[in-house]
Amino acid sequence: MLRRPAYPANPRAIEALEIHIKELIDLGLLREIVHNVQVEVTTTVIIAWHNGKSRMVGDFRALNTYNILDRYLIPGIHEKLT
Repeated sequence: MLRRPAYPANPRAIEALEIHIKELIDLGLLREIVHNVQVEVTTTVIIAWHNGKSRMVGDFRALNTYNILDRYLIPGIHEKLT
């Protein structure tokens, strides 16, 4: 189980995060789960743009330890040219 502590956020960032999550739920990209199911794998952060818009990003570095490396890597260009 991957458990990550939440990053500190100001009220404006929390409000923006709630808006982004609601949009993703409305689009069907996220779904609500039962309270006793623990599936948290990342912490989210709100990145503010200069024009006042924001975007939600996740830190998935901890998930990389559970990924299986690809056995058949994509060949490099030098291998294709020789």
